[in-house]
Amino acid sequence: MMFLSVAECHLALANKNALPHYVGRTTCIECHAEQNARWAGSHHDLAMQEVTEKTVLGDFDNASFNYFGTLSRFFQREGLFLVQTDGPDGKLHNYPIKYTFGVYPLQQYLIEFSNGRLQALSIAWDTRPKTEGGQRWFHLYPQENITHDDELHWTGRNQNWNAICAECHSTDLKKHYDSKTQRFSTTFSEIDVSCEACHGPGADHLKWAKREPGWQTQKNKGLSLLLNERQNVQWLIDPKTAKPRRSQPRQSSKEIEMCARCHARRTLISEEYEHGKPLMDTHLPRLLEDNLYYADGQIQDEVYVYGSFLQSKMYQAGVTCSDCHEPHSVQLRLPNQQVCFQCHAATQYQTPKHHFHPSESTGANCIACHMPTMNYMVVDPRHDHSFRMPRPDLSQELGTPNVCNDCHNAQSPAWAADKLKAWYGKQPRGFQNFAKALSAARIGSADAETRLQRLANDDNAPAIVRATALSELASHLSVNTFPVVEKGLQATDPLIRFGALQALEAIPLDYRIPLFSPLLTDPVRSVRIEAARLLAPVPSKHLSQAQRQAFKKAAQEYVAAQRANAERPEAQLNLGLFYTSQGKTQKAKAAYQHAIKLAPDFMPAYVNLADFYRLIGNDAKGKQVLR
Repeated sequence: MMFLSVAECHLALANKNALPHYVGRTTCIECHAEQNARWAGSHHDLAMQEVTEKTVLGDFDNASFNYFGTLSRFFQREGLFLVQTDGPDGKLHNYPIKYTFGVYPLQQYLIEFSNGRLQALSIAWDTRPKTEGGQRWFHLYPQENITHDDELHWTGRNQNWNAICAECHSTDLKKHYDSKTQRFSTTFSEIDVSCEACHGPGADHLKWAKREPGWQTQKNKGLSLLLNERQNVQWLIDPKTAKPRRSQPRQSSKEIEMCARCHARRTLISEEYEHGKPLMDTHLPRLLEDNLYYADGQIQDEVYVYGSFLQSKMYQAGVTCSDCHEPHSVQLRLPNQQVCFQCHAATQYQTPKHHFHPSESTGANCIACHMPTMNYMVVDPRHDHSFRMPRPDLSQELGTPNVCNDCHNAQSPAWAADKLKAWYGKQPRGFQNFAKALSAARIGSADAETRLQRLANDDNAPAIVRATALSELASHLSVNTFPVVEKGLQATDPLIRFGALQALEAIPLDYRIPLFSPLLTDPVRSVRIEAARLLAPVPSKHLSQAQRQAFKKAAQEYVAAQRANAERPEAQLNLGLFYTSQGKTQKAKAAYQHAIKLAPDFMPAYVNLADFYRLIGNDAKGKQVLR
C-alpha cells in the first residue's frame, strides 16, 4: 500500500476539484425553476425511480401472468413489491423489485442480483388506459418461448441494465465493471435523466453564476456544452415557394449529437463521455444496415431516431431536435401537426390540394404520412424521423413498406402508386433516393457496384447514406470503385471516413500503410481505432517511427474500447482477433476463453479459438473445441 504526504493529498484534492463535477438538480433549480417545472413528470424525470406505492404502476395485488406455461405472480409482502417467476435455473423464485424503469406506454421492473447486476424483467406493465388495451401484464416476446437458457431471457446478458440500459436512464452513469470478478459496482449521480445529463457537469457554471473567484475565466458560462444553436434563429418562409429557410446556417450539430448519445442505435467505445465533444469520440452509430433499416432507410429494427434523422431533408436544412421538441418537457412545442406549421405554411400544406384527403382525416395529417410509426416493445409506437415522402412505387419494386398501404391495406402498392401519380402528375421521389443502390447490394445484383459507387460519390446524399454505400463496397472493390473509397477516407464527415475504412477490410497489407496510417491520428476516436484494427496485421518493421508511435496509441484506444464492453463476449472476441492479427497468441487465447466463460452459448468464440489452435499447429485441440 502506498501513502501520500499531506502536501500530495492537498494537491490531489485540488486537481480533483479543478475538474468539472456534478452538483445535482436541486442546486440547478435555485435559478432555473421554470425549466425544472417543465421537466418534472417528463419521461426523462421518470426514466428510472425508486420503488414506492406511487411509482409502481403495475398490479401487484396477487396478480398472475401465464407465459408458455410459466405462471408468474406479482404480490406485496412486508412493504416489498415482489414477483415470483422463473430464474436463471428455470425454477420459480421470489424476487423483490429494486427500481421501476420507464413510465409510458409501458413500465419495466429491475431486479438486483448478488454480483451487482440489475436485470430488466421481460414481463412489463402496459400503462396505457384500459380503453386502449392497457392496464395489463404482457411479455416483451409474446410469440417466442424465451426460456432460462436463451440469451434473451430476462436474467441473461441482453437484459442487463448495467451494460445495456443504464447510460440512457440515469445521470453521470459509471458502469464500473470488474472483468476479473465479473461484478458490477455501477453508480450514478442522479437516478433519472436530470439537468446535467444534457448540459454537462454544473460546478463551473455554479461558480460563474455566483461570481465566485475566477468566474471571469469561465467560458460558455462555465458549461462544457452551451446549447445555443437556436439562439436568434428564425425560420423564414419563401412567399413564392412556401418553403422554409433557416435565417442563418446551423454552425454545428452539438445539440443533435448530445441527444444522439441515447437516441441512437450505437456502440459504446469509451465511458469517458465529455459534453460538447463529437459523438463518435465515445459512441459509434450504426449505419443503414440490413435488418436494422429497410433498403430505403425506413426504420425496421429498434434504431431510435438519430440514424433516421441524419437521412432527412430536415437535418440537411439545419433543423435541430429542439426546433420541434421542448427540451425540458420533451413534448412537442405545439400539438400534433401544428408543430410542422411553425416552419411550413399551413395555407400551402394543410389543404386537400396537397394531401388529397378529407380535412381532419388521418391522411390529412403531416405526421401520419411523413413520420409513420412502428411498434417496438409490443405497445410502443415510434415515429420514423426521416420525414420521407411515401413511395409505394418502391414497395412494388423492392418490397419496402409504405405508409399509404398501412392505411389502405386492402389495396395494392400499385394502386397507391397510381393514385400518387394521378394526384401530382408524376411519381413523387422525395429527398431520399438510395433504395435501389442499397437493395442491389443486399441481394447481390449485377449492377450493385455501379450503383454503390455512384451513391458513395454523391456529395448531395446524406453522410450516413454515403458511409453505408462505402461500407457495402467491401464486396465490390475494383479498379473503378477503389478511387471512390480512397476519396472517402479524406471526407470531412467522420461517419464517411469510417464507412470507407470498413470497405477496405480485405485489401493486401502492402496497401494499408499509406491509406490507413494518416487516420491513426484522426480527430475522432471511432476512426482512429478502426484504422488501428486494420493496421494490426502489418509488421511494425514496415512502419516508420512516427507511424509506430501513432499505431501504439490508437491500438491502446482500440483495446480500451473493447474493455469498455468487457462484460460482452463480442468485445472479448474482438480482442482475440486483434491480438491474433498481431501474433500475441497468449493474449488472444485468453480473450477467446474469456468470451466462452462469459457466454457458453457464444459460438463465434469457439470457432475462433479452434482456428487459433490451427494457427499454432495444434489441430487436435482445435477439433476438441469444435466438438
